[in-house]
Amino acid sequence: MAEVITMPRLSDTMTEGKVAKWHKKVGDKVKEGDILAEIETDKAVQDFESEIEGTLLYVGVEEGAAAAVDSVLAIIGNEGEDISGLTGGAAAPNAGSEEKKSEEQPKAETAEPAAAEVPAGVEIITMPRLSDTMTEGKVAKWHKNVGDTVKEGDLLAEIETDKAVQDFESEFNGVLLKQGVEEGGAAPVDSVLAIIGPAGTDVSAVGAPKAVGQSTEKPAEPKAEAKTEEKAAPAAQTSSSDRVAISPLAKKMAQDKGVDINSVQGSGENGRIVKKDIENYQPAAKPAASAPAASAAPVAVSFVQGEDTETPNSQVRNIIAKRLSESKFSAPHYYLMVEINMDKAIEARKEINSLPDTKISFNDMIIKATAIALRKHPQVNSSWAGDKIIHRGNINIGVAVAIPDGLVVPVLKNTDQMTYTQISASVKDMASRAKSKGLKANEMEGSTFSISNLGMFGIETFTSIINQPNSAILSVGAIIEKPIVKDGQIVVGNTMKLSLACDHRVVDGATGAQFLQTLRTYLESPLTLLL
Repeated sequence: MAEVITMPRLSDTMTEGKVAKWHKKVGDKVKEGDILAEIETDKAVQDFESEIEGTLLYVGVEEGAAAAVDSVLAIIGNEGEDISGLTGGAAAPNAGSEEKKSEEQPKAETAEPAAAEVPAGVEIITMPRLSDTMTEGKVAKWHKNVGDTVKEGDLLAEIETDKAVQDFESEFNGVLLKQGVEEGGAAPVDSVLAIIGPAGTDVSAVGAPKAVGQSTEKPAEPKAEAKTEEKAAPAAQTSSSDRVAISPLAKKMAQDKGVDINSVQGSGENGRIVKKDIENYQPAAKPAASAPAASAAPVAVSFVQGEDTETPNSQVRNIIAKRLSESKFSAPHYYLMVEINMDKAIEARKEINSLPDTKISFNDMIIKATAIALRKHPQVNSSWAGDKIIHRGNINIGVAVAIPDGLVVPVLKNTDQMTYTQISASVKDMASRAKSKGLKANEMEGSTFSISNLGMFGIETFTSIINQPNSAILSVGAIIEKPIVKDGQIVVGNTMKLSLACDHRVVDGATGAQFLQTLRTYLESPLTLLL
């Protein structure tokens, strides 16, 4: 009999899982213990093994997709077994694809009548999106009236966007058959702006009927006068040495490409430079005699335009964003900072590392000192629980580790009872497995305090967001060699800055300050850790 396998809950905070990879496909034989899929949780990617033998009959979540905990992940049973009752009628992926095709076919059929309404040679021009925030455009002015001949590059209208008024050029040749928006009227982006096609074509059935401006009712003679005035105006402009007849779009393109517009021959109305002139511009070779004059002209610079890209968020990244936002906006953070003299800690580390088979870092020493300080200040090792504060019996320190997807926090259980060498070995092992997504869920659960160290990157001081349900997190900066005052004398010393972020609901200012004072004592006098 077929068995339904649901999306497992692989961590206490997991609400949904993402199938990073399927190791079996529909029709494959599955044995108990076989890896069925790799499941990406809010903390790590884990192998998911089958506890059932049989044939994989159904895959409920596609590779790369996510699904809620306890939803159908897969169905395993006997080959050829009917599982339609378990999948709600979706017997197999192929059947679903056929249904989708059958749904798409009527849509295609209904689209055909709409396409048939557009006569041959007719082009529908829609309201353009002239800025990334534009949702509608207003026709500030029409430069062509219904019945006018339009050439490619001719100025059709002036469109007012949410940012500016821009000239809109035609990309088609023909006669303006219809204005979809009155002069002074507004319309949404992608709605019908104008229709261009052969003279005399009936376009009354194309697009939504809209009232046409009064300019379409003008007699023939005033039209002719208007045309002659339009033709005369550019001629007067081009005769001036101060201004070149060019559309705003073409002008911007020329600036971006470093093209001298004085050397471009316009193909638009009355020699107006339009978009295609800049696109097709090829600089002419200059004779040697003109070299001195050319040297005085500005140098044209060509810029390579960058391209925006997108990266889909991983499940880990989404959960990090959610948890840190919840922590930052729900817990009242405040910060305490202290500067520590690390001279004695440096000497102690040298002596410890001189022992056979021993190699510890400053981070290991900080973790050990923090664990012992938490033992003396249990209030910092506590959590907020709404109507009560939970004082944690164990000291479990989470160590923040950077991975390509963001940040994970493996946990050292009972840190106060670990030796330097045990801490060092555990941190190295967990950090290595975290970067290869090899950590298990229980290795990232149960922290009572967290440490984030950016000192290795040369960061002197920073603050962190508390890793809930902890009530505090320690930020560790770099050890800096600088002048310090010692016994009334200025000498060279090594200092390190620590920043403690606290949840004010649990840790008061005085409590946090006392904890940092104890931690400072342990690091400035490492022998006190033995007391």
